[in-house]
Amino acid sequence: MTTIKIITVSFLGLASGLAVGSGFVAFLTVLGIIPRLTQLTKTMKMIQQYEWAVVFGALTGVFASLRDPVLNISPYLLVPLLGITGGIFVGMLAAALTEVLNVLPILARRIRLDGEIVILITAIVLGKILGSIFQWLYFVHQ
Repeated sequence: MTTIKIITVSFLGLASGLAVGSGFVAFLTVLGIIPRLTQLTKTMKMIQQYEWAVVFGALTGVFASLRDPVLNISPYLLVPLLGITGGIFVGMLAAALTEVLNVLPILARRIRLDGEIVILITAIVLGKILGSIFQWLYFVHQ
């Protein structure tokens, strides 16, 4: 590779990383996930630990995506572990987004389910579960 290509690729990689990282931090800041989580769990004194957990989690994810780590763990233990951690992340993100935007009451009124918000939440959960199963059976497990 020539020097110009190396410099160009390095610059693009750094710029892309900064853009994605800035977007992630802005997203977490706008949603206020960490302060809200400390409020709900009544652990306001531990806010710095929560922030460092997010930083180390992001760095671990970056490291794992750059390297191909080999974990000598049984798939029967690894799959539920990754599923639980991924589910917690997606669930908290969805809950924060819903809380900030107040989406569910607005959606319930629009589709005329004012008093039946439990039905709406159940439909969303079942749709997510069925969509995940379909994606796994159709695209992953061919």
